[in-house]
Amino acid sequence: MDLIIPTGRRKGGNPSLASLYRALADYDKTQAHPEVVEQARAEFAELRSGAR
Repeated sequence: MDLIIPTGRRKGGNPSLASLYRALADYDKTQAHPEVVEQARAEFAELRSGAR
């Protein structure tokens, strides 16, 4: 499996080891606390709809 950075300054390059660890840690947090993630997404959607 090839991992490629889709956007930004390093677009098309490979992510660093630190980036992989951060991504895995973020994924673990979302899996451990799905209710918090849903609440944050709902609050963000509410903020976006109110800003327009």
